[in-house]
Amino acid sequence: MVNKVILIGNVGADPDVKYLEGGVAVARFSLATSEVYNNKNGERVTQTEWHNIVLWRNLAQIAEKYVHKGMMLYIEGRIRTRSWDDQNGVKRYTTEIYGDNFQMLSRKQDNGDKPQDTHMPQAPDLSGGDDSDDLPF
Repeated sequence: MVNKVILIGNVGADPDVKYLEGGVAVARFSLATSEVYNNKNGERVTQTEWHNIVLWRNLAQIAEKYVHKGMMLYIEGRIRTRSWDDQNGVKRYTTEIYGDNFQMLSRKQDNGDKPQDTHMPQAPDLSGGDDSDDLPF
């Protein structure tokens, strides 16, 4: 069985880092991924998905120091769904991405300011509509 997630997106808020008993760090933040396409009317549409990211231990400490709202990140991890009963006894669910590693794709600015908002590049057209190339396969 495989449970593998790879995301490239923009951080929605500075990580919320907490330290558990024994000094174990856990960081939580949101990450936005966007898909751009043309709808049936030819209008350009951007669809954004928000992902709940959870990083533990060393990764959480690195995120606490260097990850800020608006930064573009590459994250590899696994999907985890957890449930709990709320105050009214209703079962609630949340899906999170537990990060195994990540890479910062935008630089931290030297003057300490947070980086400017970066936008995802437009996804290439993979519809395969043009078969005019000369490749033999």
